[in-house]
Order: sequence, then structure tokens, then C-alpha cells
Amino acid sequence: MTEDNHFKFSNWVLLAPLLAVLSIWTVFWVEVNFGLNFNDFGIYPRKLSGLIGVLFSPFIHGSLEHLYNNTIPLAVLTGFLVYFYRHAALRTLVLGVLVSGLLTWCIARPSYHIGASGLIYVLASFIFFKGVFAKHFRLVALSLIVVFVYGSMIWYIFPVKENISWEGHLSGFATGLFLALTTKIRLPVEKKYDWEKEGYNEDDDPFLRHFDEDGNFIETKGEEEGHQQINVTYHYKKEKKE
Repeated sequence: MTEDNHFKFSNWVLLAPLLAVLSIWTVFWVEVNFGLNFNDFGIYPRKLSGLIGVLFSPFIHGSLEHLYNNTIPLAVLTGFLVYFYRHAALRTLVLGVLVSGLLTWCIARPSYHIGASGLIYVLASFIFFKGVFAKHFRLVALSLIVVFVYGSMIWYIFPVKENISWEGHLSGFATGLFLALTTKIRLPVEKKYDWEKEGYNEDDDPFLRHFDEDGNFIETKGEEEGHQQINVTYHYKKEKKE
């Protein structure tokens, strides 16, 4: 598979981020318009009833500010995932939600943990580490972009601020690293020219033999000998006398 076929734009590059953002905003709209509070459907650590939050907590947000802060990173990172890792995107999203949610349920403080930030940390961690491990120049460049744009997120895997689920962030970060180590991806085959291959010899290159040491074009003996003279003989028919 060539690079052009591998990194190919598809409708899902737009649809996946749109669906992710639409889902969390729809849930918040329902809460506001119908006077509901879905916080009880978040992750409550070490209680069986709290396990329901593993599935539902990414869709629930406590305030408009909380929702807005998660919207743009979720859209951007989901788009990156689908475009650059489309064959592993669905697996990463599903396992990212489940594993990070279960880990949060195991280690977090006794409180309801809600929000898509855990999944955001999964995506940022996966995209960064997978690009480094893959060592493909485009994926490494993507890793650097993620660090440049979202590198400050690393501080929030520690308890530096009250009223945030740093345990959820830490769980997401660890899950992304785990998935980067265990997920196999298809890397595009880079086209190599003859001069990039090992054992390349300039003297054997038919094109370079047209130039001397100073870069002047010359004709090779092979070409001179290859020119053959073509003789054309015309035969005229004599006219018959009546």
C-alpha cells in the first residue's frame, strides 16, 4: 500500500468528529431543556452501580464550560485518529472508553467522574506514542503537532487542580500508551528510487553516464554505436511503349 492510498481522505474524517461532538452536546441539551441531571450515570469508583458510568460518563458534562473545553480537543483528535489510523480507529475508541473507564473505576476517589476528557487523554496519548513507535515521518510529525498543541495537558494527570478528575486523565493517558504498544497498524510502503537503495553504483546508472565529472552532457559510446545508417534504394519502373 502506497502513502497516497494509506493517508486518504474519506467522509469519516469529518463524520466521526461530528458525531462525537453532536453526541455530547445533545446529552447536555437534553439535561438543560428538561431539567435533568445525569451525573448519577457517571463512574462511581468501586461500586457495582458505578460501572454504568464506564459507558455513559464520556457523554455527560457538568457545565457549559466543561462541555466547551472538551469539544474542540475531542473533534480534532478524533479527526487525526480516523485520518492517520483509520484501520485502528474504531478499536482504539471502543477500547479507550472501556479500559480507561474501568481503570478510573479502580483508582479514583469516591465521587462521580464524568466528561469526555478521559477519552481525550486516550487519543492524545495514543497518537503521540504510536507515531514515535512507528517511526514513520508523517506520524512522527503528527506526534509533534499533538505535543505542541496539547502538551500542557500532561500536568492534569496529577492532582494540581481541585474539582477535576485527574484520575480519569491519568487513566486515559495510561490507556493510550497501552493501546499504542499493543495495536498493530499498517504502515504505507515508501517508494524508493534506485539511488536510495543499498549498493547503488553511479557508474551503473545509464542516466548518469550521460554526464561528465563537471556535469556536462556527453554522448556515450553505446549511443554512438547504436546509430545505424539506413540506406534507401528506389526502383523505377520503365514505361511500356505502345
